[in-house]
Amino acid sequence: MSLNLPPAKSFKDLIVWQKAHEFVLEVYKLTASFPKHETYGLSGQMRRAAVSIAANIAEGFRKRGKADKARFLNTAEGSVEESHYYLLLAKDLHYAETELLLKLLDEVSRLLNSYSRAILVLAWINSRIFKSLKSKRNLYPVTYAN
Repeated sequence: MSLNLPPAKSFKDLIVWQKAHEFVLEVYKLTASFPKHETYGLSGQMRRAAVSIAANIAEGFRKRGKADKARFLNTAEGSVEESHYYLLLAKDLHYAETELLLKLLDEVSRLLNSYSRAILVLAWINSRIFKSLKSKRNLYPVTYAN
């Protein structure tokens, strides 16, 4: 399935970032109802982990090198797992029902995985092309006439 979307000009154009941002907003709504004593505990941890997902996608977008991009996306993936745990904990502590947020987080995770994989594949393809061009250039050295 091809969507034929124009290239992203900003991180805000990325569907993965849009979904991650939606997740952040929902986490803020959810944690607003947590007990007061969790303000600096689970509420704060959940918010930081959720924000980290969207923020690392945004920061990685502007990185020029594929390795840098991949590093930020990998950090975002780690924050997805951290958020997953916090949602399970919130449910187990009977602070909130988290099924809808878990579904949204799963969607973010799948999109992030696909985006990361695409960047790594492009990096691999580019490296193969570069190696191919470099080896062909060595086969035909440039000679200059005097």
